[in-house]
Amino acid sequence: MENQKKPSSSTDGFFQILPDVPPAYTHTETQQQGRHIGSDDTVFARILELYLPRESAEVGTAIHKLGRRALHPSTLRLATDAEVNQPVLRPLTTFGGENRIDPLWTGEGWRTLKAIGQEEGLVTVAYEEDNSSWNRRVHQFALNHVWSSSAAMTGCPASMTDGAAKLLAGHLDDPDGDQPGRSGVLREAYRRLISRDPNEAWTTGQWMTERTGGSDVRETETVARRLTVEEASQDVETGRDLDAHGMPLGPWRIDGFKWFSSATDSDMTLMLAQTDEGLSLFYTPTRRRSSKQKDAGELNGIRIQRLKDKLGTKSLPTAELELKGVRSWLIGQKGKGVKEISTVLNITRLYTAGGSVAGWGRGLAVCRAYTRVRKVRGALLQENRQHVRWMASETMKYWAAMHLTFFGIALQGTAEQDWESMVRNTKATNLIPRDNTKAATLLRLVTPIMKAVVSVNAVHGLRSCMECLGGVGYCENNEDGGLLNIAKIFRDTAVNPIWEGTVSVMAEDVVRVVTDKRLGGGKVVDTVLADWVKNILATCQLKFAEECVVVQQRLDALREITSRLGKEELLWRGRELLEHVAAIVCSCLLMYDASSDGDDIAIEVASRWMRSKALQGTQIPVKGTDWHREAAIDKRIFLGETTLLSKI
Repeated sequence: MENQKKPSSSTDGFFQILPDVPPAYTHTETQQQGRHIGSDDTVFARILELYLPRESAEVGTAIHKLGRRALHPSTLRLATDAEVNQPVLRPLTTFGGENRIDPLWTGEGWRTLKAIGQEEGLVTVAYEEDNSSWNRRVHQFALNHVWSSSAAMTGCPASMTDGAAKLLAGHLDDPDGDQPGRSGVLREAYRRLISRDPNEAWTTGQWMTERTGGSDVRETETVARRLTVEEASQDVETGRDLDAHGMPLGPWRIDGFKWFSSATDSDMTLMLAQTDEGLSLFYTPTRRRSSKQKDAGELNGIRIQRLKDKLGTKSLPTAELELKGVRSWLIGQKGKGVKEISTVLNITRLYTAGGSVAGWGRGLAVCRAYTRVRKVRGALLQENRQHVRWMASETMKYWAAMHLTFFGIALQGTAEQDWESMVRNTKATNLIPRDNTKAATLLRLVTPIMKAVVSVNAVHGLRSCMECLGGVGYCENNEDGGLLNIAKIFRDTAVNPIWEGTVSVMAEDVVRVVTDKRLGGGKVVDTVLADWVKNILATCQLKFAEECVVVQQRLDALREITSRLGKEELLWRGRELLEHVAAIVCSCLLMYDASSDGDDIAIEVASRWMRSKALQGTQIPVKGTDWHREAAIDKRIFLGETTLLSKI
């Protein structure tokens, strides 16, 4: 009886130490080289070191501070509030009338996190043209990377806001034509979309999807027509001719039904509707002045039918909308709506990949923190070599996805800025094409590949992160600020392979690119991608001789496929094309980064990645058979070499 162990209870016994998840990025003014040292997310810090000039302390400091704000208890409480207090639809007034004023209620966490994102400039920094000496898109997406997983999906309206700002920026000098007052409206909308002041800043939605099909917008049933003189006069008489901010409403009337509208609480939207000359794009304020409610305004002919019940993104109000008499402005030419909206899609697809790797990065950060404190059979989990080996492999995949994503982001920034001003003074001089046409064509090819491959791999990666934590990873842990709730991040990330085009849609887009006679003479793989790969391999040959052969073999296989097969068979093999290009580009990026400073872990990650992507039957010499050495490298790849700098 003396040896009988004391039973545990709810308040007594062994309790697991709560993992301390450090910020992803650490910046100090005194660091002269090796800026990735001290950051928990090693590849993220290396990417910043690759694309940003040394004289960009302002950017590093902003990312450093926002990374810590993202993990502050006050922020985590807001994120939990947004998840727990989900949007609610109250369509009727007290006595059963239609509620046109405030049918959609959102929680404090959602509203506050949107405001914080605006204050931090998560959209704005891409449009601050005074900052010309560094890539503003890399700056912007770096901020989003450290913030996104704590932001409760407010990055969704931010992405569409960014896309809308990019679109409107191209129309600010358009003449009014037969729509008097339009230029003033679009200029004011643009100003608000890129504002840092939450009291003035807007977010936007993007209403495309209808019941006829997601990406197949040709069957759109929403119809737009010009208002009659009588209808316009009636709106003036009833005080419904201005939007909620006092700007004139457009001369077009839209009627129809949108089946899937994200960010339904936004201030404006861009939507597609049929006109007498085909599918066209319209700018629509979501609220208008009301004779009864001049301050708050009422919905602009919009009736929220119901909110969507989704697997994830629970904090994001997504709804079915009935449109009756919606007042709007035509943007661009009638019948050119798909071409116009592509500007928005190109931006939101960058956000899809960026949000995917952000969630994946947070999941791995939790795994690292958990592995350092979790005890299994009397020893810390970090001493379990099998576990660490597995997570090192997952980390390798994350590195590849991060490089592919930020390469696309850097190319977008290059298209918007001057190469000499913001690429010349970085390590990426031999990575980003100086020729604008080649850079733009490479971006056109990479965007759908990045969106498809990264979003899918992130879902698989986060599933592994849940498994890393065992039963804890499978639970919806909203305690302790919800920091360990990888299940939520997994659910939220699962939408990304679908939103803004499924993988099959992206594969079709890639085929369009490689067969388009206007791009690289119809031979993009040969004239653009192959030339880019050749330059990268020449740079990396010294450190990666065997790996360069593997990449060349894969490129040769891709060139053979695209030159020999017709469009129909290429479409049939579309996902195969995606995988080929992704493997080639990721390999080049990993090798280039490792060659930039000779870091032994970066070299090992690049080598392992390329060996995992070698074509079947390729003979690759084994570098070594000492598994003890390999296990030690596994630990450094997964757990990194973080110092106490991350706590500053």
